[in-house]
Amino acid sequence: MRICRDPAEFAALAPAWDRLHRSCPRATPFQSHAWLHSWWLSYGRAGRLRVVLVLRGDGGTGGSGSTGTGGGELVGAAALMRVYRPLPALVPLGGAITDFSDVLLDPAADGDDGGSDEGDERDGEGDGGPVTAALVRGLRQAAAGSVVDLREVPAGAAAERVYARWSGPKRRLADSDCLELPGGPMAGLIARVGSSRGQRIRGHLRKIDASGVEEHDVPAAEVPAAIRTLLRLHTAQWEGRGVTPEHVRPRFAEHLGRAGAAMTRSGEALLTEFRIGGEVVAANFTVLSPTLAGGYLYGADFAALRAARVDLNTLLMRHGARLTAAGRPVLSMLRGAEPHKSHWRPTPAPNSRLLLGTRRALPSLLARRLATAARTRLRELRRRRRN
Repeated sequence: MRICRDPAEFAALAPAWDRLHRSCPRATPFQSHAWLHSWWLSYGRAGRLRVVLVLRGDGGTGGSGSTGTGGGELVGAAALMRVYRPLPALVPLGGAITDFSDVLLDPAADGDDGGSDEGDERDGEGDGGPVTAALVRGLRQAAAGSVVDLREVPAGAAAERVYARWSGPKRRLADSDCLELPGGPMAGLIARVGSSRGQRIRGHLRKIDASGVEEHDVPAAEVPAAIRTLLRLHTAQWEGRGVTPEHVRPRFAEHLGRAGAAMTRSGEALLTEFRIGGEVVAANFTVLSPTLAGGYLYGADFAALRAARVDLNTLLMRHGARLTAAGRPVLSMLRGAEPHKSHWRPTPAPNSRLLLGTRRALPSLLARRLATAARTRLRELRRRRRN
């Protein structure tokens, strides 16, 4: 086990990280090196990087010296950073703009009890094998007595094995709800909504075909410029209605353009422009894995779409169905419960927040739990007042 604190060494981990990421069946595109390293370049703070690495083979485990792989095979990783407000903690890279957080655990290596160079020492009872145990030790060392605060952990994530293995104070809290639909052709999505609404959707599809709208998948080299177009449309569509502040900041555009280009090259993302008469009237950024296609962010010229009699919701859902028709089992709407999503009768898929501490960190853990409960209560009160 080793801890990487050097951003240059984290950058150099890309090939090994990508191999590990591909080996993890439940990992999402938000655990790719392209997304995490790009996020660090835009949002990271000097001296706070903490990337826990579990290596097997030559130079494999033990100690916290040089972070180069040293000939060892990377079989486990957690990309984290130190924060100090409101209380000291270790949190995942990706921050609030990341829909799913997780650690990476090679399932083949973790299932082989003889594959660890650190023997059979255990940090507590629970699930997981030697890689999980080594990662738990690394998290304890990197946290240095503070809380490990894992936000937006999806059900079935590898981080749940870490949580099960953790000895000492720990808490599981509710986090954001995501919404999911089964992957497959558009006909399957229409069948979910009932005959009356299904007829309206079929009418929307006929109008989309008649409008002459064309889908253009942006090549990797053109993604940064196309992201700027997407964000311009996104900002305009929310004008006067409270756009998410982060979406208009330069660092977000830089991150999404840089990560999007790399993820497009690797097949982990797709930026699609919808054009009428050669003009971009909408753009959509989708994250991709073998198990899901997730609509991350879109922008649209609603005036142009209305003039062409194009229903944006139907247009985007048809696009998502195309991306899952080849075998991806889930079409994810990611976080958020906007009204247009409910029309498709999606299934809620709640994320969890996993708090891991020690006796020394127990006051901090409890304080974070109470702060979370207070924020949740405040949001609920505001929602009731609006209704």
